Amino acid sequence: MNTGKLIVGLFAGIAVGAALGVLFAPDKGTNTRRRIRNKSEDLAENLADKFTDMIDTMTDKFENLKAEATHMVDKAAHKIKQEKAEFEATVNK
Repeated sequence: MNTGKLIVGLFAGIAVGAALGVLFAPDKGTNTRRRIRNKSEDLAENLADKFTDMIDTMTDKFENLKAEATHMVDKAAHKIKQEKAEFEATVNK
């Protein structure tokens, strides 16, 4: 939910900034539009990089949790086998 609000706010800010830039630009319209386009491309690239970084971080965390869960399952299975062997040894005496 917060990410959605962030993205909507980002695009709203870009739109408002572009509109104000065109209205108050001291330069020719073609130059202003070129600068706005370049800034928009830079912002889009930055957003894509941040999204990629977020996905990478989430993937790393998922892999760490998966490895930790696997370790815990293996440890529990070993403990169960150990307890079973001790139980069988006690019963078979």
